[in-house]
Amino acid sequence: MLETYAGDVKVVYKNFPLPGHRYARAAAAAALAAEMQGEFWAFHDLLFLNYRQIDLPKIMEIARDLSLDQQRLFRDMNAAGVITAIDRDVRERLRIGVNSTPSVFINGRLLRNRSFARFQADIENILDKLDHGAAISLSDAADDISDR
Repeated sequence: MLETYAGDVKVVYKNFPLPGHRYARAAAAAALAAEMQGEFWAFHDLLFLNYRQIDLPKIMEIARDLSLDQQRLFRDMNAAGVITAIDRDVRERLRIGVNSTPSVFINGRLLRNRSFARFQADIENILDKLDHGAAISLSDAADDISDR
């Protein structure tokens, strides 16, 4: 979508650690800490690839696999800014009623059918209604929150 609609679509990523997953919050903190070392998306992708095995040793294994500074990662996972960002995202999740991940919204509307064709149809519909200079938020949260 980003390639097809360059300039019209942006992605806003939010952390929604599910309360039923014991290590979800640590995983979210680790991904944000990895961002500080320039590896958010790689870390994110490996977390989701290994979601059934996520625990603290797996998180540190992912950090090793990405050649991250593990001491820095652990320190940054517990930094006030990381904790605040996750808390803000959790409050947003509760406010908009997200109860699963990933959840995708286009301009504040939850998409249940997340096929490429459905995304494309929704984006085309919105673009028909908007001036092409306006941006569309293809996000994991409502479009009224800022992106990272």
